[in-house]
Amino acid sequence: MPGTCAAVSLEGRRPLPTEIQSLVAPSSGGSPRRTTSGVDHARVAMLLAVLQARLGADCSGADVYVSTVGGARTTEPAIDLAMAVAIVSSLKGVPPRAQMVAVGEIGLTGEVRACTGLPRRLQEAARLGFTSALVPAQGAEELRAPSGITVYTISDLAAAIRVAFEPTRQ
Repeated sequence: MPGTCAAVSLEGRRPLPTEIQSLVAPSSGGSPRRTTSGVDHARVAMLLAVLQARLGADCSGADVYVSTVGGARTTEPAIDLAMAVAIVSSLKGVPPRAQMVAVGEIGLTGEVRACTGLPRRLQEAARLGFTSALVPAQGAEELRAPSGITVYTISDLAAAIRVAFEPTRQ
């Protein structure tokens, strides 16, 4: 579905699957709204700026809503990539790759940074039936993918968006 992307955050040492939803809609007022639920408002604002500056994804005239499903709350930077994919998905009106999970922190230059506990996150994603994962190339050099999951290592946001929305080959 457009506007959604899954992530696996860590609550202490426990992996927690988290679905991120986003809605980008034309603003009906003079000043566009930025509304969040379950995620850090400042991180969403930063991601919107990075998306515009690095990818030309302009949300400046749109209301943007970003939320976690089921009342989950997470402020972990490792969900940045899933939030960015969900926002771009809603903006384009196109769903990302099916059964994909995205994990990684996004920096101001658009690079995707390593996050802690990546093997544990991927094990949980594979256990839940996800078939592909977007992960930072940084820190994934020695990573062994769990059975049943294809891991795409990416170094920047532009590459992540290309992989997230490229058609799957059967």
